[in-house]
Amino acid sequence: MAEVLVYVDHVDGAVRKPTLELLTLARRIGEPVAVALGAGAGDTAAVLGEHGAVKVLTHDASEYADYLVVPKVDALQAAVAEVSPAAVLVPSSAEGKEIAARLALRIGSGIITDAVDLEAGDAGPVATQSVFAASFTTKSRISQGIPVITVKPNSAAVEAAPVTPAVSELSVTFSAQATGTKVTGRTPRESTGRPELTEAAIVVSGGRGVNGSENFAIIEALADSLGAAVGASRAAVDAGWYPHTNQVGQTGKSVSPQLYIANGISGAIQHRAGMQTSKTIVAVNKDAEAPIFDLVDYGVVGDLFDVVPALTQEINTRKG
Repeated sequence: MAEVLVYVDHVDGAVRKPTLELLTLARRIGEPVAVALGAGAGDTAAVLGEHGAVKVLTHDASEYADYLVVPKVDALQAAVAEVSPAAVLVPSSAEGKEIAARLALRIGSGIITDAVDLEAGDAGPVATQSVFAASFTTKSRISQGIPVITVKPNSAAVEAAPVTPAVSELSVTFSAQATGTKVTGRTPRESTGRPELTEAAIVVSGGRGVNGSENFAIIEALADSLGAAVGASRAAVDAGWYPHTNQVGQTGKSVSPQLYIANGISGAIQHRAGMQTSKTIVAVNKDAEAPIFDLVDYGVVGDLFDVVPALTQEINTRKG
């Protein structure tokens, strides 16, 4: 069976969930070969093996932390040369898409970004994408070279498939461009204790109807009762009620959780583009004619200041 390279997104050896989803998808089209780079790369093998990686290629060097993107591209290019894979899968983060684009250019291959599903095809893997503000679903494949595909988080359920992986060190020669952009400092992001927005299984968002930054507390309370991430519409962000890092939409972040709860959000096309692929969508809005109700699985016509606290209380009661 053909081998499929999977780029491992990890923090000091702790593998992030989108990588485990990629391993699930990779098993549909071949045997996963994971590529783990940087500090803690060697510590990823056990988790990767539990999720089906038959091989783990590791490489640690200071360049991965000290310089931006290019050292990782050099390493993936070396892995492609060593393995000759049927495809290369990369998590669809901002960094992941830059790595994938640079790699595809170097190896003379096509690229598909933001795939939401992947299946085997007679002429190579077939990727499903949600396009034009999620108005259409397309299926496509790469017609030239080794397919390089980035996949959005929450596109597949994580499935265990325990194997004992063969672990080996990847031989990497860094290019002259690898040290072109140096990282001069880092400021850790303040932790809220909530999941990462793009990776969360549940997202609770607030919009113009929240009517002020102080009122986002009720959105946060509902999110915390569900173990969810907090999102915001562009209107709420532009008004200064919530940080831009939490914006969901065409000019913010694209999410695809199992459950998306929109509170006081009208459903403008810009916002829909960032959340329309959510598996189940619930909306709370006092305007029965709001466009968001054309999209939802469940809708509540009511004042969010009444509905959301009552929902939070009910959830906490059932949990207790």
